[in-house]
Amino acid sequence: MKNIIITGASRGIGYEMAKLFADEGHQVLALSRNEKPIAALNNKNIHTFSCDLCNPSDLVKMTDYITKTWKKVDVLINNAGKLLNKPFAEISTQEFEEVYKVNVFGVAEITRLVIPFMINGSHVVTVSSMGGIQGSMKFPGLAAYSSSKGAVITLSELLAEEYKESGIAFNVLALGAVQTEMLEEAFPGYQAPLTAIEMATYIKDFSLTANKFYNGKVLQVSSSTP
Repeated sequence: MKNIIITGASRGIGYEMAKLFADEGHQVLALSRNEKPIAALNNKNIHTFSCDLCNPSDLVKMTDYITKTWKKVDVLINNAGKLLNKPFAEISTQEFEEVYKVNVFGVAEITRLVIPFMINGSHVVTVSSMGGIQGSMKFPGLAAYSSSKGAVITLSELLAEEYKESGIAFNVLALGAVQTEMLEEAFPGYQAPLTAIEMATYIKDFSLTANKFYNGKVLQVSSSTP
């Protein structure tokens, strides 16, 4: 059984992934600013506490838990994300920074802290978006969000190269439309072809096996636009 860290676990895909992993017997550290939905599951294989990726003291709590309880991490799934849907001309510098703090700097920092606990065969999976794929269809209002999702794609490619001798794999899944609260915020009323649990099942399986086949790759997981 594996030790799995999932960020953005309070709702949507992250929440469903935490349940799926735990039900299979894996040990899950489910992180999000609001830990109540996960805590309410009362699953013996899930440990959770409130964790803001932009708060250094919260990340210290995470590393302390790994050090004292697990010693090693097999899978890190960077699933947390912040969405801003607003015309570019109206976005303040502070708002742009807030999106990047979660979607880019938060991903970079938690990955940096977890890597020392990873071993040959460990896997870092970062959830990006089709909006971050160069040449893909783009949508007005998502300048901060989609550009940040492009940034973590390049970051993962660089980490795969930097750590290639370690046996740790870094891959990105660029998701298309999935029926989540975040999609509803971005595209009100749009009905996606995939449910959160369907995508959670795909990501779960990918994170456990795909490191044998891929490293430094970006897979476009999308059957529709958006």
